Amino acid sequence: MCGRFTLHADHKKLADRFSAGMQDSEVTPHFNVAPGMMMPIVVKNSPNKAILARWGLIPSWSRDPSIAYRTINARAEGISEKPVFRGPFRKKRCLVPANGFFEWKRIEKEKIPYYIRLTDKDLFAFAGLYDEWLDAKGSPLTTFTIITTQPNRLMEKIHSRMPVIFSKSDEDAWLDPDEHDTEKLLALLDPYPAGEMKAYPVSKLVNSPANDTKDILTPVSEQESLL
Repeated sequence: MCGRFTLHADHKKLADRFSAGMQDSEVTPHFNVAPGMMMPIVVKNSPNKAILARWGLIPSWSRDPSIAYRTINARAEGISEKPVFRGPFRKKRCLVPANGFFEWKRIEKEKIPYYIRLTDKDLFAFAGLYDEWLDAKGSPLTTFTIITTQPNRLMEKIHSRMPVIFSKSDEDAWLDPDEHDTEKLLALLDPYPAGEMKAYPVSKLVNSPANDTKDILTPVSEQESLL
């Protein structure tokens, strides 16, 4: 799964990287993004637009917003058929900007947190879906999920899943609202090349969302890094 990530790029870098108009003039840097937080996502809106959305997808038809705790991730396998995700998969695909993400490696009874990033890109995008839900008062709330897939050679040393990370060339195809070829879209949800990623262990400070500072990205031991 993907349960934490970082996004500390400023407003200009986000706008330039994704050719997107920003909904808000300021973007708060976060080094420990947790489910339930409001974060920018990029949607296709001729041109692209970055909007704020809450992590944890609530389908437009749902009467129970607590479903969001179970939908922070969407498995790529069967995503076009599952009731929660099939509507957004057809019409509401998005990019989730990030600088990196965290995953926990189980060693006997202990879980060791790792920070994972790309070796040659500071800012990239996860594959995501979004939807708009109305609360009891009719107020809209935009929510999103991050799609996960099978791990690559690097990630399988840490966890059994990994988030789908796009190459820049695939981002436009994913966002294109006129693209309805299911097989073509599913083909984009492959693991990112292991040779273009780096992982290293970090402090367990990341276990608490209250710790949201750059310090948690400091390697605990370079000898344990997975190159």
